[in-house]
Amino acid sequence: MTKLERALTYAIQAHHGMIRKREKIPYILHPLEVVTILAGLTCDEDVLCAAVLHDTVEDTDTTIEEIEALFGHRVMELVNSETENKRVNLPRSQTWHLRKQESLDFLEKTQDPAVKMLWLADKLANMRSLHRLWRREGSMMWKGFNEENPVQQAWYYRSVADLVSELSDTDAWKEYKYLVDIIFEGV
Repeated sequence: MTKLERALTYAIQAHHGMIRKREKIPYILHPLEVVTILAGLTCDEDVLCAAVLHDTVEDTDTTIEEIEALFGHRVMELVNSETENKRVNLPRSQTWHLRKQESLDFLEKTQDPAVKMLWLADKLANMRSLHRLWRREGSMMWKGFNEENPVQQAWYYRSVADLVSELSDTDAWKEYKYLVDIIFEGV
């Protein structure tokens, strides 16, 4: 198996039985969408592996050390760039803003274009999902999210667009910005 095939197999096993919140679809479809988006931006196998694995540490029992042992230091660094400190002892709604600010601070400081591509691909997949919800539920879509205030959500997603704007000549960034503008129009 190639490294990417091993990463795909690992991610499928790690996310086994998980359902994507609000969409009721197998969770693994999100990392698969992220790697598909990213494949339009790079053919770097480590970056593609990180795309498939980007939620394993944050949302499964996988440790960052396991990612490094199985897929190498570079993949581990990239996965870690997408992994929030969830502060499991506190309700997610209480830590949402802090977690997002820490993530944005990291993104702002990074000089690694692969990190920015990974972030763009992940957030574009999220925006596609949010757009489907928005079309079905309108402004009621925010009920049940860790952050229900659309102003805060707009702050986060617009900030990401700004911080990865060096990719603004790509179709992925253009689609992301378009969806952000639609969903958060007037916010």
